Amino acid sequence: MVDTPGIELVASEASEAGASRLVIVTSPDKQAVTRYFETQPELEKTLEERGKDELLRKVRHGPSLIDAETAIQENALGLGHAVGCAKANLDADDDAVAVLLPDDLVLPRGVLSRMEEVRARYGGSVLCAFDVPEDQTRSYGVFEVSDTDADDIKRVHGMVEKPAPEDAPSNLAAAGRYVLDREVFDALERIEPGAGGELQLTDAVALLISEGHPVHVVVHRGLRHDLGNPGGFLKAAVDFALEDPEYGSSLRDWLDQRLRGS
Repeated sequence: MVDTPGIELVASEASEAGASRLVIVTSPDKQAVTRYFETQPELEKTLEERGKDELLRKVRHGPSLIDAETAIQENALGLGHAVGCAKANLDADDDAVAVLLPDDLVLPRGVLSRMEEVRARYGGSVLCAFDVPEDQTRSYGVFEVSDTDADDIKRVHGMVEKPAPEDAPSNLAAAGRYVLDREVFDALERIEPGAGGELQLTDAVALLISEGHPVHVVVHRGLRHDLGNPGGFLKAAVDFALEDPEYGSSLRDWLDQRLRGS
Protein backbone atom coordinates (compact mmCIF):
# COMPACT_ATOMS: atom_id res chain seq x y z
CA MET A 1 0.00 0.00 0.00
CA VAL A 2 1.64 3.21 -1.30
CA ASP A 3 5.29 2.34 -0.51
CA THR A 4 4.75 -0.43 2.07
CA PRO A 5 4.26 -4.09 1.06
CA GLY A 6 1.21 -5.83 2.49
CA ILE A 7 3.41 -8.42 4.17
CA GLU A 8 5.13 -5.64 6.14
CA LEU A 9 1.76 -4.30 7.27
CA VAL A 10 0.90 -7.77 8.56
CA ALA A 11 4.30 -8.11 10.26
CA SER A 12 3.80 -4.73 11.96
CA GLU A 13 0.38 -5.82 13.19
CA ALA A 14 1.78 -9.07 14.58
CA SER A 15 4.72 -7.32 16.22
CA GLU A 16 2.47 -4.76 17.89
CA ALA A 17 0.43 -7.64 19.34
CA GLY A 18 3.56 -9.12 20.91
CA ALA A 19 4.66 -11.68 18.32
CA SER A 20 8.39 -12.19 17.89
CA ARG A 21 8.30 -14.78 15.04
CA LEU A 22 6.51 -14.75 11.71
CA VAL A 23 6.07 -17.94 9.69
CA ILE A 24 5.32 -17.14 6.05
CA VAL A 25 3.57 -20.05 4.37
CA THR A 26 4.43 -19.86 0.70
CA SER A 27 5.04 -21.92 -2.42
CA PRO A 28 8.55 -23.20 -3.22
CA ASP A 29 9.18 -20.51 -5.85
CA LYS A 30 8.16 -17.54 -3.69
CA GLN A 31 10.61 -17.69 -0.80
CA ALA A 32 11.89 -14.22 -1.70
CA VAL A 33 9.01 -12.88 0.41
CA THR A 34 10.81 -14.06 3.53
CA ARG A 35 14.08 -12.47 2.38
CA TYR A 36 12.32 -9.11 2.56
CA PHE A 37 12.86 -9.35 6.33
CA GLU A 38 16.61 -9.96 6.03
CA THR A 39 19.05 -7.10 6.55
CA GLN A 40 20.78 -5.66 3.46
CA PRO A 41 24.13 -4.28 4.70
CA GLU A 42 25.43 -3.17 1.29
CA LEU A 43 22.24 -1.32 0.37
CA GLU A 44 22.08 0.27 3.80
CA LYS A 45 25.68 1.44 3.51
CA THR A 46 25.03 2.96 0.07
CA LEU A 47 21.94 4.81 1.25
CA GLU A 48 23.74 6.06 4.35
CA GLU A 49 26.68 7.35 2.29
CA ARG A 50 24.30 9.18 -0.05
CA GLY A 51 22.39 10.74 2.81
CA LYS A 52 19.11 9.10 1.87
CA ASP A 53 17.96 8.80 5.45
CA GLU A 54 14.26 8.25 4.78
CA LEU A 55 14.92 5.41 2.33
CA LEU A 56 17.40 3.94 4.80
CA ARG A 57 14.75 4.00 7.51
CA LYS A 58 12.31 2.16 5.25
CA VAL A 59 14.86 -0.49 4.27
CA ARG A 60 15.68 -1.16 7.92
CA HIS A 61 12.09 -1.16 9.15
CA GLY A 62 11.02 -4.60 7.89
CA PRO A 63 13.94 -6.59 9.34
CA SER A 64 13.59 -4.74 12.66
CA LEU A 65 9.97 -5.78 13.13
CA ILE A 66 10.09 -9.52 13.57
CA ASP A 67 12.08 -12.71 12.89
CA ALA A 68 10.65 -14.24 9.72
CA GLU A 69 10.95 -17.83 8.54
CA THR A 70 9.35 -19.93 5.81
CA ALA A 71 7.02 -22.92 5.72
CA ILE A 72 6.64 -24.46 2.27
CA GLN A 73 3.23 -25.38 0.87
CA GLU A 74 3.93 -27.60 -2.13
CA ASN A 75 0.34 -27.43 -3.40
CA ALA A 76 -2.33 -24.80 -2.79
CA LEU A 77 -4.93 -26.97 -1.06
CA GLY A 78 -6.84 -24.45 1.01
CA LEU A 79 -6.29 -22.22 4.01
CA GLY A 80 -6.51 -25.13 6.42
CA HIS A 81 -3.76 -26.95 4.53
CA ALA A 82 -1.61 -23.80 4.55
CA VAL A 83 -1.98 -23.42 8.31
CA GLY A 84 -1.13 -27.10 8.77
CA CYS A 85 2.12 -26.60 6.85
CA ALA A 86 3.35 -24.35 9.69
CA LYS A 87 3.03 -27.04 12.37
CA ALA A 88 6.69 -28.07 12.04
CA ASN A 89 7.76 -24.48 12.75
CA LEU A 90 6.20 -24.44 16.20
CA ASP A 91 8.23 -24.72 19.35
CA ALA A 92 7.14 -27.05 22.13
CA ASP A 93 5.85 -24.17 24.25
CA ASP A 94 3.83 -22.50 21.46
CA ASP A 95 0.29 -23.10 22.72
CA ALA A 96 -1.42 -20.85 20.18
CA VAL A 97 -0.83 -19.26 16.79
CA ALA A 98 -2.15 -16.12 15.16
CA VAL A 99 -3.14 -16.48 11.51
CA LEU A 100 -3.12 -13.25 9.49
CA LEU A 101 -4.07 -13.15 5.83
CA PRO A 102 -2.04 -10.38 4.16
CA ASP A 103 -4.70 -9.75 1.51
CA ASP A 104 -7.15 -8.89 4.29
CA LEU A 105 -6.37 -5.54 5.90
CA VAL A 106 -8.20 -4.87 9.16
CA LEU A 107 -8.05 -1.25 10.26
CA PRO A 108 -7.28 0.37 12.55
CA ARG A 109 -4.67 -2.05 13.82
CA GLY A 110 -5.13 -3.43 17.29
CA VAL A 111 -7.77 -6.10 16.81
CA LEU A 112 -5.17 -8.86 17.21
CA SER A 113 -4.21 -7.57 20.65
CA ARG A 114 -7.90 -7.49 21.58
CA MET A 115 -8.27 -11.08 20.40
CA GLU A 116 -5.34 -12.11 22.61
CA GLU A 117 -7.12 -10.52 25.59
CA VAL A 118 -10.29 -12.46 24.82
CA ARG A 119 -8.36 -15.72 24.58
CA ALA A 120 -6.73 -15.01 27.95
CA ARG A 121 -10.20 -14.53 29.44
CA TYR A 122 -12.17 -17.34 27.78
CA GLY A 123 -9.50 -19.75 26.54
CA GLY A 124 -9.82 -21.68 23.30
CA SER A 125 -9.67 -19.91 19.95
CA VAL A 126 -10.71 -16.41 18.91
CA LEU A 127 -11.68 -15.15 15.47
CA CYS A 128 -12.37 -11.70 14.06
CA ALA A 129 -15.78 -10.73 12.71
CA PHE A 130 -17.32 -7.64 11.18
CA ASP A 131 -20.88 -6.56 10.41
CA VAL A 132 -22.04 -6.95 6.83
CA PRO A 133 -25.31 -5.82 5.24
CA GLU A 134 -27.88 -8.60 4.97
CA ASP A 135 -27.73 -8.61 1.16
CA GLN A 136 -23.97 -9.35 1.23
CA THR A 137 -23.94 -12.53 3.32
CA ARG A 138 -23.53 -14.63 0.15
CA SER A 139 -19.93 -13.40 -0.10
CA TYR A 140 -18.72 -14.48 3.35
CA GLY A 141 -18.54 -17.13 5.99
CA VAL A 142 -21.16 -16.10 8.56
CA PHE A 143 -21.07 -16.97 12.25
CA GLU A 144 -23.81 -18.50 14.38
CA VAL A 145 -23.31 -16.81 17.74
CA SER A 146 -24.75 -16.08 21.16
CA ASP A 147 -24.15 -13.09 23.40
CA THR A 148 -21.62 -12.78 26.22
CA ASP A 149 -21.44 -10.05 28.84
CA ALA A 150 -19.59 -7.83 26.34
CA ASP A 151 -21.27 -6.38 23.25
CA ASP A 152 -18.28 -6.93 20.98
CA ILE A 153 -17.53 -10.51 22.10
CA LYS A 154 -19.73 -13.40 20.95
CA ARG A 155 -19.60 -17.14 21.60
CA VAL A 156 -19.45 -19.08 18.34
CA HIS A 157 -21.64 -22.17 17.86
CA GLY A 158 -21.14 -22.68 14.15
CA MET A 159 -20.44 -21.09 10.80
CA VAL A 160 -22.25 -21.11 7.47
CA GLU A 161 -20.32 -20.54 4.26
CA LYS A 162 -21.86 -17.91 1.95
CA PRO A 163 -25.49 -18.23 3.03
CA ALA A 164 -28.43 -16.53 1.35
CA PRO A 165 -29.70 -13.62 3.48
CA GLU A 166 -32.73 -15.61 4.63
CA ASP A 167 -30.49 -18.48 5.76
CA ALA A 168 -27.75 -16.44 7.46
CA PRO A 169 -27.56 -17.11 11.22
CA SER A 170 -26.31 -13.56 11.86
CA ASN A 171 -24.77 -10.64 10.00
CA LEU A 172 -21.31 -11.29 11.46
CA ALA A 173 -18.83 -12.34 8.78
CA ALA A 174 -15.30 -13.70 9.11
CA ALA A 175 -12.26 -11.50 8.52
CA GLY A 176 -8.75 -12.81 7.95
CA ARG A 177 -7.60 -12.79 11.57
CA TYR A 178 -7.49 -15.85 13.83
CA VAL A 179 -5.94 -16.66 17.20
CA LEU A 180 -6.03 -20.44 17.29
CA ASP A 181 -5.28 -22.88 20.06
CA ARG A 182 -2.65 -25.42 19.14
CA GLU A 183 -5.37 -28.08 19.10
CA VAL A 184 -6.33 -26.80 15.65
CA PHE A 185 -3.43 -28.73 14.13
CA ASP A 186 -4.84 -32.00 15.42
CA ALA A 187 -8.26 -31.03 14.07
CA LEU A 188 -6.78 -30.23 10.66
CA GLU A 189 -5.44 -33.77 10.48
CA ARG A 190 -8.91 -35.21 11.19
CA ILE A 191 -11.12 -33.28 8.76
CA GLU A 192 -11.93 -34.43 5.25
CA PRO A 193 -10.93 -32.42 2.17
CA GLY A 194 -13.71 -30.56 0.42
CA ALA A 195 -14.12 -29.39 -3.16
CA GLY A 196 -10.87 -29.45 -5.11
CA GLY A 197 -9.21 -31.47 -2.38
CA GLU A 198 -8.93 -28.37 -0.18
CA LEU A 199 -8.79 -28.42 3.61
CA GLN A 200 -10.87 -25.61 5.07
CA LEU A 201 -9.78 -23.94 8.30
CA THR A 202 -13.43 -23.31 9.17
CA ASP A 203 -14.08 -27.08 9.08
CA ALA A 204 -11.33 -27.62 11.64
CA VAL A 205 -12.75 -24.87 13.85
CA ALA A 206 -16.23 -26.42 13.50
CA LEU A 207 -14.83 -29.78 14.61
CA LEU A 208 -13.29 -28.17 17.69
CA ILE A 209 -16.61 -26.49 18.52
CA SER A 210 -18.44 -29.83 18.26
CA GLU A 211 -15.97 -31.26 20.77
CA GLY A 212 -16.58 -28.49 23.29
CA HIS A 213 -13.60 -26.31 22.45
CA PRO A 214 -14.51 -22.67 23.27
CA VAL A 215 -14.51 -20.37 20.25
CA HIS A 216 -15.34 -16.66 20.36
CA VAL A 217 -15.34 -13.78 17.91
CA VAL A 218 -14.30 -10.19 18.47
CA VAL A 219 -16.58 -7.90 16.47
CA HIS A 220 -14.38 -5.33 14.77
CA ARG A 221 -15.97 -1.91 14.39
CA GLY A 222 -13.38 -0.41 12.04
CA LEU A 223 -12.59 -0.91 8.36
CA ARG A 224 -11.65 -3.94 6.30
CA HIS A 225 -10.05 -3.97 2.87
CA ASP A 226 -10.01 -7.11 0.73
CA LEU A 227 -6.92 -6.96 -1.47
CA GLY A 228 -7.84 -10.23 -3.14
CA ASN A 229 -9.89 -8.52 -5.83
CA PRO A 230 -9.08 -5.46 -7.99
CA GLY A 231 -11.93 -3.37 -6.60
CA GLY A 232 -10.87 -3.95 -3.00
CA PHE A 233 -7.23 -3.29 -3.83
CA LEU A 234 -8.04 0.04 -5.47
CA LYS A 235 -10.12 1.18 -2.49
CA ALA A 236 -7.34 0.23 -0.10
CA ALA A 237 -4.70 2.00 -2.19
CA VAL A 238 -6.73 5.22 -2.19
CA ASP A 239 -7.51 4.93 1.53
CA PHE A 240 -3.85 4.45 2.45
CA ALA A 241 -2.67 7.17 0.08
CA LEU A 242 -5.12 9.70 1.53
CA GLU A 243 -3.61 9.07 4.97
CA ASP A 244 -0.04 9.34 3.73
CA PRO A 245 1.68 12.54 4.92
CA GLU A 246 3.59 12.91 1.66
CA TYR A 247 0.88 12.14 -0.89
CA GLY A 248 -2.42 12.54 0.96
CA SER A 249 -3.02 16.26 0.53
CA SER A 250 -2.28 16.45 -3.19
CA LEU A 251 -4.23 13.24 -3.88
CA ARG A 252 -7.26 14.62 -2.03
CA ASP A 253 -7.15 17.81 -4.10
CA TRP A 254 -6.80 15.85 -7.33
CA LEU A 255 -9.68 13.52 -6.45
CA ASP A 256 -11.87 16.49 -5.61
CA GLN A 257 -11.15 18.06 -8.99
CA ARG A 258 -11.53 14.74 -10.80
CA LEU A 259 -14.90 13.98 -9.21
CA ARG A 260 -16.12 17.46 -10.06
CA GLY A 261 -15.26 16.74 -13.67
CA SER A 262 -12.54 19.37 -14.00
